Amino acid sequence: MLAYAAAATGALLAWSALHRRRVERRVGARLPLGPDGIVRGAEGFTLDGDPRRAVLVLHGFGDTPQSVAGLARALHADGWTVRVPLLPGHGRTVRDFAASGAQAWLDAARAEMAAVGARHERVALVGQSMGAALSVVLAAEAPRLDALVLLAPYVTAPAVVRAAARAHVALGWLLPYIGSDGGAASIHDDEARAQALGYGVVTPRLLRELADVVDLAHRALPMVQAPTRVLLSRRDNRVGAEAAARAAERLGCRTREVVWLERSGHVIAVDRERELVFAHTRGWLAEHAPPAGPGA
Repeated sequence: MLAYAAAATGALLAWSALHRRRVERRVGARLPLGPDGIVRGAEGFTLDGDPRRAVLVLHGFGDTPQSVAGLARALHADGWTVRVPLLPGHGRTVRDFAASGAQAWLDAARAEMAAVGARHERVALVGQSMGAALSVVLAAEAPRLDALVLLAPYVTAPAVVRAAARAHVALGWLLPYIGSDGGAASIHDDEARAQALGYGVVTPRLLRELADVVDLAHRALPMVQAPTRVLLSRRDNRVGAEAAARAAERLGCRTREVVWLERSGHVIAVDRERELVFAHTRGWLAEHAPPAGPGA
C-alpha cells in the first residue's frame, strides 16, 4: 500500500512538473520578451500633457498597460498628463507573475500615486478590474483626489475564486497553473481579444493574493470621498451585476454615478463599447478636475 501511494504521488508530481513546463513554454511563445525582459507592447508609459494635472491609470490582474492604452491616449488628447505603470510581476515571464503578490502590487500603486501627487496640482485616478480595486484603496488613503473612475472594479470575488484561494496550497500542488482569461467572455471584440497581452493563466496562490486585494478594497469603499463614476457591464463574466451594484452603493463619496454597459465583457476599456468608456471617463474627469485657469 505504501509503495502504491509513493508511486501515485511520484506520478502526480511528475505530471504537475510537466504541466508547469508546458504552460510556461506556451505562454512564453505567445508573449515574447523584449531586451528589457518585458513582454513586447506591455511596457508602462507616461504621456506628458498639462503639468498641472495628471491621471494615474492602473491595469488589471494578469494584464498590462496595453489594456488601457487607448483610454490613456484619449485622456492625453484632453490635455492630461497620463501615467500608466506596469505592476510588479506583470508583463514579464509567467514565472515572474507567479512570484508576485498583493503587497508588491499595493506598494507599487502607492508609490505611483505619491509621485503623481507630488508633481501635479490636480490628480485623477482610473483603474480597471484589479486596478480599480487598487484605486479604491489609494482613493481611501489619498489626502486629495479630484476624481475617480472605476472600470469593472473587482472588489467582490465569486465563490469559486474564494474556494480556490482558500485551497491554494493543495490545489497548487496538483495544478501549478489554471486557465483564467475567459476567452471571448472577457473580451467580446475579436480584434481586441487577439491583441490582448494577458497571460491567460493564474496560479492558485495568486488567487489568494487577488482575494487579499479584493478584501482590502471592499473594506475601503466607505472611506472613498472623491467624486466617483463606476462603469459596469451587465455581461461581465467576472463581476456579477448584483454584487457590483451593491459594492458601488458602499462608496462613501457623496458624488457618485454608476453607468451600465450592455455589450462588453470584463475588460471594458478595449471591448465593443470602449468608445463609451472613453467618453464617460473623459466627461467625469472634465467635470470634476477641469483645467486650471491662467495663473492658477
